[in-house]
Amino acid sequence: MKKLTAYLLTGAALSLAVPASAQFSKPENAIKYRQSAMFMMSQNFGRVAGMVAGRIPFDAKVAAESAAVAEFMAKLPWDGFGPGTDFGQTKAKPEIWTNKAKFDDYAKKMQNEMGKLAAAAKAGNLDNIKAAVNATGGACKSCHDDFQEK
Repeated sequence: MKKLTAYLLTGAALSLAVPASAQFSKPENAIKYRQSAMFMMSQNFGRVAGMVAGRIPFDAKVAAESAAVAEFMAKLPWDGFGPGTDFGQTKAKPEIWTNKAKFDDYAKKMQNEMGKLAAAAKAGNLDNIKAAVNATGGACKSCHDDFQEK
């Protein structure tokens, strides 16, 4: 629980500190920011997905904590996709910037599904968590298929 609190406080401080345009002194920092947020989100989502797939023993408390962190982290990476961040060590396709409306729609859908996952995990019903993991994973996959280099 201490880790969860630390992650949430750190994320809150980062998201509230300054506007996104002023948050990154270099485009490389924005890329690192978004990649770090995505990594943290995927690690926590993956833990819950592993539980529903039977690869990890189900622990309702850990599932709820991990889903809550994933939900919070799902709100963070989008500011890191600003102008000038379409280069360097990234798998982001150019379509992110040329079809921003579709990309933003996918981001909102994933955030919505991640919220449903967090609610299901908090309630602790494994069948409901499984359904939410599948929906969230599908939202992630749609975006990756269209906007991420393999």
